[in-house]
Amino acid sequence: MQRYFVAPEQMTEETVVLTGEDARHMGSVMRGKPGDPFIACDGQGRDVLANITSVNKDAIRADIVRTLPDSAEMSWRVTVAQSLPKGDKLETVIQKGTEAGAYAFQPFLSRRTVVQYDDRKEAKRLDRWRKIAKEAAEQSHRSRIPEIRAVCGWKSLLGQFGQYDIVLFCYEEEGRTGEGMRRVLAGFRNRTAKAGAPGVLLVVGPEGGFAPEEAEEAMTAGAVWIGLGKRILRTETAALYALACLAYEAGEMGGESNA
Repeated sequence: MQRYFVAPEQMTEETVVLTGEDARHMGSVMRGKPGDPFIACDGQGRDVLANITSVNKDAIRADIVRTLPDSAEMSWRVTVAQSLPKGDKLETVIQKGTEAGAYAFQPFLSRRTVVQYDDRKEAKRLDRWRKIAKEAAEQSHRSRIPEIRAVCGWKSLLGQFGQYDIVLFCYEEEGRTGEGMRRVLAGFRNRTAKAGAPGVLLVVGPEGGFAPEEAEEAMTAGAVWIGLGKRILRTETAALYALACLAYEAGEMGGESNA
């Protein structure tokens, strides 16, 4: 069934209205007509089943039939901090990371970032990244759209570490020693078993990895170094691989849940 995210003000206790691109998609692409059902989400945890009552090119109105259970969100709130990669790799991380359950994305610049960052193009790129996240959230039946934050610098990212219950710093040197995520996450899961939805920051470096000085700075700021196995992963693969591991540890796929 088609799913759309709407602004909270577009949804009342009894009705919901689709506007803009969503209305055009439902009306022109999906050929929606009165009586057809769809799912609407306000992005704040309220998902409803609604039936169309009227259709025009600018707005589709519907009556809410019932509220649906919120069951598609990961119990850990995982923010992916991704050093800007080349080309459209960040789009892949956002799209697939949204499907995998990421709570938010924080692009950043690090010492070995090879992308020539142009802040004049920032607004346009943010709009595109947010559209990708919205479409991926709809496709994967999420109840909320991950937040896509503006690109920040390395020092700014370090300053955010204190906002999270744990900061996982993906470091290939740690992987070579055989130290992985499982032991770290087992202890973390036990500490946060009844603490609600813990916040996790997953920090992934650029194509050239992190400089040793950055790894030391991250640890000093409170991060835990983790390895992602004995193989060297591409930057876009590392983020998704780690998200899958976190989803398992959070109880998504039969792992031990902290709920």
